Amino acid sequence: MSEDDSSSDPSERRSFTRFDVSVSVDYASGDTFLFSYITNISEMGIFLRSEDPMPVGTVLRLRFAPEGQEALEIAGEVVWINPVHPGGENLNPGMGVRFMGLTADARERIVDLVRTVAYLGDDGQGD
Repeated sequence: MSEDDSSSDPSERRSFTRFDVSVSVDYASGDTFLFSYITNISEMGIFLRSEDPMPVGTVLRLRFAPEGQEALEIAGEVVWINPVHPGGENLNPGMGVRFMGLTADARERIVDLVRTVAYLGDDGQGD
């Protein structure tokens, strides 16, 4: 498997386990600056909750800080969207964003974050 972050193979996005989170994120595209929440994360990308998702192919500048940590500032590309549907059928609108051009440090921090979320999620499974 290649370390190439630019892979657009749809099957690849499912090869990384996703974990539910709630982390605030600032993101920007051009002169548009927005705030949202990351609702799930994997080593490859995130899902951003949004009533008005950006078009597929949009490159975003992301800034988020897991609790008690220094903020991560990375780039991502919108690779799929889950639009709002009239009538309220879609309870989870937003966009899937694949990380782009991660430095070794940023990749390591994301992997650590994903492992922490996975560990904390497993801890509460006995309820």
